Amino acid sequence: MGRDTIAEIITSIRNADMKKKGTVRIASTNVTKNIVKILLREGFIENVRKHRESNKNFLVSTLRHKRTRERIYKTILKRISRPGLRIYSNYQRIPRILGGMGIAILSTSQGIMTDREARLEGVGGEILCYIW
Repeated sequence: MGRDTIAEIITSIRNADMKKKGTVRIASTNVTKNIVKILLREGFIENVRKHRESNKNFLVSTLRHKRTRERIYKTILKRISRPGLRIYSNYQRIPRILGGMGIAILSTSQGIMTDREARLEGVGGEILCYIW
């Protein structure tokens, strides 16, 4: 059985966010690099650097914690399409997450992109995850 690298990314970021850890180490693949770039560009991650350990490449991401006076708001990541059940959408039916406050990450024919970019390009694809 193969590994679901997207679920591993989401789970490791979610767990580190719940434990209020500063960094997360993620296995480096083309898909994970693209997802981490989107998270960095959208402001969910502060910094990313490459790390090599015993002939394996990793991405070390610094998380951004949203703080207010009373509590810390958690970043919520939810895996939508999975190996057992793929979820596809055309560009007109891509869901808006929290009325545009969150993002959906899609795998399209033009690469991995956010829901806003996919609507602008007029392409649909597989909905990988929601983040808000």
